[in-house]
Amino acid sequence: MPTPRESILQALLAALQTVPATVLRGEVLPERVPSGGLLILRDGEPGEPEVTLSPLAYHYQHRAEIEAVVQGADRDGAFDTLTAGIGAALAANRTLGGVCDWVEAEAPRPVDLPVEGGPTLKAAVIPVILHYTTADPLA
Repeated sequence: MPTPRESILQALLAALQTVPATVLRGEVLPERVPSGGLLILRDGEPGEPEVTLSPLAYHYQHRAEIEAVVQGADRDGAFDTLTAGIGAALAANRTLGGVCDWVEAEAPRPVDLPVEGGPTLKAAVIPVILHYTTADPLA
């Protein structure tokens, strides 16, 4: 049985898979970016929890990251479409099916990355804050 943290990350991955792009988790950037764009979910950092007593509970604001990458002639438009799709997928299910208290994304900071002998990539890391509570920091 997966921990609450893993269940949340799996639910976030499932939500991202509704976006019309190739979605991976924890993978390296492939040599070719698919035409619909690429999303790579990074597990991120749970950070220091707030702790309450009686009953003991650990309240996390886990910072996961989504790497969003597009390539091609209309990379600005494709990037906008991709990030809007991520926003819509998260807004449609803020609790990720009830496994998370709340999920919200921060604004991306896109950069253009030149590729030798190929079209330029447009990419950004999009932080996603996952709010959840567990009874144990290892659960």
